[in-house]
Amino acid sequence: MVHLPNISPDARLYLRPERFIDSPVGRDGAFARLAGGMVFHSGYELIVAEGGERRASVAVDVADFDAVMGAVSETQAARLGEQVARLAAPRPAMTLGTRVLRFDQPQVMGILNVTPDSFSDGGAHGDGPAGAAEAGARMAEAGAALIDVGGESTRPGAATMWEGDEIKRVVPVVERLARGGNLVSIDTRKAAVMEAALTAGAAIVNDVAALAYDDRAAEVVARSGCPVALMHSPDPKDGGHGEMPGGDALLAVYDWLEARIEAVVASGVDRAKIIVDPGIGFGKTVAQNLELMNGLTIFHALGCPVLLGASRKRLIGALSNEAPASERLGGSLALAMKAVESGCQIIRVHDVAETVQAVRVWRGLRDAALTQRLG
Repeated sequence: MVHLPNISPDARLYLRPERFIDSPVGRDGAFARLAGGMVFHSGYELIVAEGGERRASVAVDVADFDAVMGAVSETQAARLGEQVARLAAPRPAMTLGTRVLRFDQPQVMGILNVTPDSFSDGGAHGDGPAGAAEAGARMAEAGAALIDVGGESTRPGAATMWEGDEIKRVVPVVERLARGGNLVSIDTRKAAVMEAALTAGAAIVNDVAALAYDDRAAEVVARSGCPVALMHSPDPKDGGHGEMPGGDALLAVYDWLEARIEAVVASGVDRAKIIVDPGIGFGKTVAQNLELMNGLTIFHALGCPVLLGASRKRLIGALSNEAPASERLGGSLALAMKAVESGCQIIRVHDVAETVQAVRVWRGLRDAALTQRLG
């Protein structure tokens, strides 16, 4: 039996999958599969919001969801129905040249910064494009499904780089990696860099500004037909590290990404090729980052693969005696596995081998649970 509060017809409703189970065996009709992956849940958190603020939160069993649909307005029921469908729908694999990126299980994205000033690994690949490409190839050998190449630091306070210099940094690395058969994404917010990297062999654009920094960015992505990752930040036009307003961070980020998806689709980008990223660490307090991490499953209702980039972030240092970026492996793995347990399809990390090992162990546990027998 579901006990709903008095819900105004003007209230905005959200669904966040919760109460995860190891195996659906013997639970027919009492569970849902999240995004066609290896994560199953038996309930939803129904969030009721008005004016951008959460007014109520109700636990709903998957088996009782039809009762909710009959107790809200027609418009609200339509929105909930769309969310349920998107939450359950498998995320189709993306065929990118000779490579296929699958989303029915978590994939690791290796971070390859070819910058001297990135917050965590600036200057680590200072021996030129050949050395950087070799580092990327080692990530692929360790199990990274794709390599994310970036030539401009996005740390707080970093200077904006001229696009010509950024192109000189990334293109030789992208060319070498792509020539070696690696799947490459380009981490940039500039249209000219996107064009140059895609021409050099990159297959995906990963934009911390969600195609909102450069007026030509959406056009470039639409014309190329490549997938794109849209990341949330409070001020994408001005570096992404402005202060996020107070209030419910989870719903604010969800609404922003929902609106941004629609804007990008209106610009000609195929919705089926959009990936979303809640932007951990970008303009958010420790409390807001934790709120987003705990609520990650809500973003699957957007109907897109979810990318989580929390590796070595300031959040980890804040929770571990201000550990420097080079000493945040444990925290990075904890956040990565939280993302995996939440059904995120792409985990963006610096420490590829360690993360891949953790994901493989999780996969072994999941396989064992799914093949258990009753009786």
